[in-house]
Amino acid sequence: MDETTHLRLLGFIVERLEVGILAVDRQCRIVLWNRFMETHSGRLLDAVQGQNLFDCFPELPASWLKRKIDSVFVLGNYAFTSWEQRPFLFRFKHNRPITGGVDEMRQNCTFLPLRDASGEVKMVVLTLADYTDTALIQRRLQAAILESETERRKQRALLRRLQGAKAQLFQSEKLASIGQLAAGVAHEINNPVGFVTANLGSMERYLGDLTQLIGAYDAAATALPAAQAAAVQQIRQKLDYEFIREDLTALIKESREGLDHIRRIILDLKDFTRVDQDGWQAADLEKSCDSTLNVVWNELKYKAQIVKEYTHPPHPECIPGQINQVLMNLLVNAGHAIGDQGTITLRTGAQAGEPREVWVEVQDSGHGIAAGDLKRIFDPFFTTKAVGQGTGLGLSVSYSIMRRHGGRIEVRSEPGQGACFRLVLPVQRTEISDQSPPDGPDLAGEVSAEELLALEETDGR
Repeated sequence: MDETTHLRLLGFIVERLEVGILAVDRQCRIVLWNRFMETHSGRLLDAVQGQNLFDCFPELPASWLKRKIDSVFVLGNYAFTSWEQRPFLFRFKHNRPITGGVDEMRQNCTFLPLRDASGEVKMVVLTLADYTDTALIQRRLQAAILESETERRKQRALLRRLQGAKAQLFQSEKLASIGQLAAGVAHEINNPVGFVTANLGSMERYLGDLTQLIGAYDAAATALPAAQAAAVQQIRQKLDYEFIREDLTALIKESREGLDHIRRIILDLKDFTRVDQDGWQAADLEKSCDSTLNVVWNELKYKAQIVKEYTHPPHPECIPGQINQVLMNLLVNAGHAIGDQGTITLRTGAQAGEPREVWVEVQDSGHGIAAGDLKRIFDPFFTTKAVGQGTGLGLSVSYSIMRRHGGRIEVRSEPGQGACFRLVLPVQRTEISDQSPPDGPDLAGEVSAEELLALEETDGR
C-alpha cells in the first residue's frame, strides 16, 4: 500500500468513525475536525479550522480544559475523562427519542499527544465517545437498585413491626392467662380463707367462754381442801396457764391479721389482672401502684426499700389492667437493676395546662442505663440483662400500651446513678393506634395484617 492510499484510508476511517475526533495546536487552534464533530456541533471544518477552540465554543469548561491540554503538551502523557466524573465536554444533544432520560450526550474523552519526528508534542488529539446509552442504562440500574434497597428496608422494618406485634400479642395472651389463673386461684383460696376466718371467730368466742369458766373455777378454788387446792395449783404451774391464756389471745389476733393479709393479696391480684373489669374507666394510679407492688413484692422485699411520694392526682381514663402491666414491668426491672440493697421510689403528680396530664414515676438506685442503650431500650427483644434473665419485650410492650393510651414514657438515667421512668397519661381518654418505638422504622401509611403475614411467609430468614 503506497503512502497516498494509506493516508486516504486513514482519512476515511477518521471521517466515518462514530467517534468525535479533533486536534488543537499549542495555541488551542483547531487543526482537525471530523464528520462526527460537524454533525453534532452543527459547524463544518471550514468554519472552525484555525479558530481558537474556546472562541468557537465559549460554553466549554475553559479553565479546566486548558489546563488539561497544557499538561498533555508539557508532560506528553495520555489523559482520560469519564462521563461518570465529567458527563460531557461539548454540550451535544443526544439522539435517543425512545430511551430518553438525559438532555446532553454523555461522553468519554481522551487526550492524545501527537509528536513530530523529533519527539516533540505538536498537537493534542481529543476523542469523544458517545456513552449516552451506557449512562441511561446505568442510571436505570442505579434507580432499580435504590428502589430494591428501599423496598428491602421497608420489608425489614415491617418484619420488625410484625415481630414486635407478635411479641406484644404473646405478652397480652400470657397476661390474660395469668389473669384467668389468678381468678381461679383467688376463688379457690377465698373458700378456705372464709371458713378459717369464721372458725377463728368461733374459737375466739369459745376462748372467752372458757376463760370465763376457768375464772369461775379459780374463784371457787379457795373453798377447796388444802390438798386439792395445792394439786390444782401444781397443774396450773406445770402447764404455765397464765402464758397459755395470754398467748392464745395473741395467736388468734395474729391469725386474723394473716388472713386479712391473704385477703388483701387476693384483692390486689384481682385488681392487678382486672379479670372482672374490662374497658376504659377512671383509675386511681396510686391504688394501681400499691396493688401491683403487692403482686411483685416477692421480687423486691429482700433487696429494695420502697418509698412512696404520693400527691393524689386526678384519676385518668385508661384500661387499668394494661397500666398495671406497665407498672409491673417497671417495678420488676427496677428490682433487677438493684444489686444487694437499694431504694425504689414511687411518685405521682399532675401537670398543669391543656390537655391535663397525670404521671407516675418509678425510680431506682440501681446501676443505671448506658447512654448508647437509652435509644434502644424500647426496641423489641433488646435487653441489657444476661442471657436467660430477660426477653427484651417488657419495655417494648409498655411503650405500645402507653402510646395506645395517648400517653408516653419518659426516661432519665446515668450509669451508676439509677434510672427513673415516668408514665404520663392524659386525664381525658385519648386512645390512638399503636406506633413504632422512637428509633424504630418510620413507614408511610398503615400496613395490613395480610401484608405483614405475606412478608413473613416470603422472608428467607
